[in-house]
Amino acid sequence: MSEIDATFKPFEHNLNLQKTLKILKDSTTGADDGELFLEKRISEGFVFDDQKLKKSSFNVNEGFGIRAVTGEKIGFSHSSDITEQSIKDASKIIKIANLNPINPKSLAPPPNKTNIRLYTDANPFELIPLRIKIELLQQIDDFARQYDNRVAQVSVSIGASLQEIVILRPEGQILNDIRPMASIHTSVVLEENGRRETGSSGGGGRYSLLKLMKENQWKYHVCEAIRIAEVNLTAEPSPAGEMDIVLGPGWPGVMLHEAVGHGLEADFNRKKTSAFSELLGKQVASKHVNVIDDGTIPNRRGSISIDDEGTASNRNVLIENGILINYMQDRQNARLMGLSVTGNGRRESYAHPPMPRMTNTFMSPGSTNPEDILSDLKDGILAVGFSGGQVDITNGKFVFSCTEAYRVKNGKVEAPVKGATLIGDGPTAMKNIRGIGNDLSLDPGIGNCGKGGQWVPVGVGQPTVLVSGLTVGGSGIS
Repeated sequence: MSEIDATFKPFEHNLNLQKTLKILKDSTTGADDGELFLEKRISEGFVFDDQKLKKSSFNVNEGFGIRAVTGEKIGFSHSSDITEQSIKDASKIIKIANLNPINPKSLAPPPNKTNIRLYTDANPFELIPLRIKIELLQQIDDFARQYDNRVAQVSVSIGASLQEIVILRPEGQILNDIRPMASIHTSVVLEENGRRETGSSGGGGRYSLLKLMKENQWKYHVCEAIRIAEVNLTAEPSPAGEMDIVLGPGWPGVMLHEAVGHGLEADFNRKKTSAFSELLGKQVASKHVNVIDDGTIPNRRGSISIDDEGTASNRNVLIENGILINYMQDRQNARLMGLSVTGNGRRESYAHPPMPRMTNTFMSPGSTNPEDILSDLKDGILAVGFSGGQVDITNGKFVFSCTEAYRVKNGKVEAPVKGATLIGDGPTAMKNIRGIGNDLSLDPGIGNCGKGGQWVPVGVGQPTVLVSGLTVGGSGIS
């Protein structure tokens, strides 16, 4: 890991530091907390579909958000115009929204500064010529069609972005972070005997796009997409009913993220709208379950050197041996709940206020071989791929659709099944975990998380896990 010098320097190019600091201090007088968040983001993307370049984009956006926090109230305003006058105008709005408290308070202590940077590559673009990127997309398309003559359609997308943030706090502290991101996604349609099925694969992280442009990287995703489509070509309708389920390692951790992770974010628990509210110190899962949110894993999609309030990222144990020991906190909710800040205050952009959000959330590995877990499954489903899902935070009830799943009988993996949906609730599912494998894997870097109208990149993961008593929705015969 290395220190990365900022190239976005608003106090050298756009603003006078002392004048801006005076505006911020005046805006947050009497408040509990507040900051000026400045951001510049460069992004590009390409979509190659039906053997043509269907979309290309290059965008540069910048702006600021200014915030004052008093108790449960937030005054927030933003603009894409980084000037002292715009900040002054925005500060008037947040002073009105903050309602100037009757009993002036001292600002909460600032976050501790850190020199750690979790991303080894400052520039994800690497000045790669446009021609090279388009030629790569064509090469991927050609390879997929030559690899399997059943390929009827190919869609490939690549993208990169560089987000630079600077946070100014009322006491004069300045914090900054530079966040690269690159991604690739491949989708194929196979056609055989009049039947068509789709498979997809992708990955990414906080590094250069050059890494994903290496032949071994993109070929893996093409072959994986074709493999999944081929599996679905032979899939039978999924049986329905209550079954034991083995969840594969890696991406199936998205179910943990949705059904449990959101329920452990502090704002839902402070407002007592989570299924896990008021359960700190209580048994909420099988005694061998450990759940962690870790934003400090180098180069991972969900990692952040500092959060969007300036707090250093952390490795936070949420559930330990089945006991709920922590929630994910931003500064406001931690203060109101009397708990420690965890470095989970995140925002989509300068136009959004921060809120408690996950980074990389996963279940720790157990000591059991995955083969032994499967051998214990008498009649159920092995689910190794998921698409969309829905979750009710208040009770943890979820519905997830499988993109790759197999029928298992007497410990043997049989035919693939199609149309399987898993139905249950997070708190019950966590207590019904009967086996945890020793094969922890994180997802390939494809996760995005939505909450309150904001999207942020995240990571998920888990080992092989056996859960008893989930409801499977399907159209086949059990």
